[in-house]
Amino acid sequence: MIASPELEWLEADGLGGFASGTVGGYRTRRYHALLLPATTPPTGRLVLVNGFEAWLDLASGTVPLSTQRYGPDVVYPRGLDSLVDFRSEPWPQWTFRCADGTTVRHEVFVASGEGSVVLAWRRVAGAGRAFLHVRPLVSGRDYHALMHENAAFDFNARRERGNASWRPYAGLPAITALSSGTYTHDPVWYRNFLYTQEAARGLDCAEDLGSPGVFTFDLETGDAVWVLRTGDDIGRDAVAEAARIRHGETARRAALAPIERAADAFVVRRGDGHTIIAGYPWFTDWGRDTFIAMRGLVLARGRLDLAASILTAWAGTVSHGMLPNRFPDGEEEPQYNSVDASLWFVIVAREFIEKAKPGSTVRFVLEQVCTAILDGYTRGTRYGIRMDADGLLACGEPGVQLTWMDARVGERVITPRTGKPVEVQALWINALRAMPGRWQAQAEIATTAFRARFHNAAMGCLYDVVDVDHVHGLVDGAFRPNQILAVGGLPFPLLDRNASRQVVDAVETALMTELGPRTLAASDASYRGRYEGGVEQRDGAYHQGTVWPWLAGAFVEAWLRVHGDDPPHRAQARARFVAPLEQRLHVYGLGHLCEIADGDPPHTPRGCPFQAWSLGELIRARLATDAGGT
Repeated sequence: MIASPELEWLEADGLGGFASGTVGGYRTRRYHALLLPATTPPTGRLVLVNGFEAWLDLASGTVPLSTQRYGPDVVYPRGLDSLVDFRSEPWPQWTFRCADGTTVRHEVFVASGEGSVVLAWRRVAGAGRAFLHVRPLVSGRDYHALMHENAAFDFNARRERGNASWRPYAGLPAITALSSGTYTHDPVWYRNFLYTQEAARGLDCAEDLGSPGVFTFDLETGDAVWVLRTGDDIGRDAVAEAARIRHGETARRAALAPIERAADAFVVRRGDGHTIIAGYPWFTDWGRDTFIAMRGLVLARGRLDLAASILTAWAGTVSHGMLPNRFPDGEEEPQYNSVDASLWFVIVAREFIEKAKPGSTVRFVLEQVCTAILDGYTRGTRYGIRMDADGLLACGEPGVQLTWMDARVGERVITPRTGKPVEVQALWINALRAMPGRWQAQAEIATTAFRARFHNAAMGCLYDVVDVDHVHGLVDGAFRPNQILAVGGLPFPLLDRNASRQVVDAVETALMTELGPRTLAASDASYRGRYEGGVEQRDGAYHQGTVWPWLAGAFVEAWLRVHGDDPPHRAQARARFVAPLEQRLHVYGLGHLCEIADGDPPHTPRGCPFQAWSLGELIRARLATDAGGT
């Protein structure tokens, strides 16, 4: 059946690169592309082949199979009009039916761990003349950028049999297209493609693309096969290469359920180890996101080998008791600007050690890093992060955002949360409890202070921040979901059962939606119910009411803790909180969960269509609500 043409599909290569697009075949984002490799995995992403024009030459006439959108209101050609079926499993497949009955099936899949992209077309019905013509649409740019017609673009091609190779700009990787057909060199510019998602985000949204030539395939004699890859090795046989990749991908995907295949899309190489891409199409690997997401994407699935690789890869980045929150693209230094990423590392490392029982070498490395983090935070490190006299963790300086609520507009920080944020205390105390010996006494002191200082008895909830701006006794009573981590989502709850029940009930009443909790109660004057408009408008709403599905995992655990972790309550939680998330796997990024959604109904999905921690926490919530529990 045909899904909505604006739904997005993703084929990740396990290296940080990917192919992506829409069901309708037209690009709505600057990130939609066929060949988008990570040249320094998982960063250094380049858009090399954006898309293609394709048309059939039949006895009855010419029929387009591709669709393009040009600004402001031109859709041409309209291959979409012949699209009769789309399927996303085991990889994207389109079926087109022409007026004379000729039916062609088109598919796209990416070789995991390699990055080659296979495109194939097969005539599955009809007879007689059927030539397929395919024009690559090429750029050669940073994946965040756009290209416009320019004299520096190099259309020259190296050719061998039906294969061709181009290098649009010096210093970029060559683009090779292996083909089962013939290649005719015919350079031309296509101008003014319109990317509607970029327009909606208030960003530049028009692009010109170069097309070096045309590939022609005779569908009467066999399938059309096109293999795109970087490098200039044009001597390989396209049919053999496509068959090799198809065989490997068929076997790999057959061994995994769809949600597991989606989980694997985020696990990528970094150096000699692994890391997790925070979200496609525009995020790379972020520390906070990696450690939160890997609990569901890796640990919960029993992929202990990958968990060890991720943790040890990040272990080498500790500095002054901190792990970086972000590895930028290019040659920039890692950014050590998060208070919680390092604490998440301690918690996940302890979960891994308890589950995997690793050898002494791995265990020693991880425990050394955890000790360095706790020592660094106890003594004090960057950005005012330090253990205060009450045993709680203070953090923050003017103009710096250290928690996951990190949006800013220009120099204005939307949610500074300087002082002692509630979820940071939950992470701090859990990290202390995760380590044996001397840390336990610190944990007891901090827990006592937390219960005395964060409980908002009048509202039956927790303050979001105490000692705001490091002013003792000043509290921020904004009703946010961060408090749920004091009850669920972490190994050690900080409240007694009665106080925990109050928090869960209050969060459910004021914040919960079918996609997870809002980031701010709708009754707050700062609430923003829709995440839309330009950059300033969207960033102003990012944590001011916008829904974040990743927090649903912690909420489900908290709900089960206070209502009862037994089969009847698991079934109830599954139906009320998990099933609605599962239904959203098919309405934005196919097979995945979105990054965010509007706080106001109908809670339209927004942001990244393929978000790692959203999917990871859904996996954990599913396990928590299975009949046998976790």
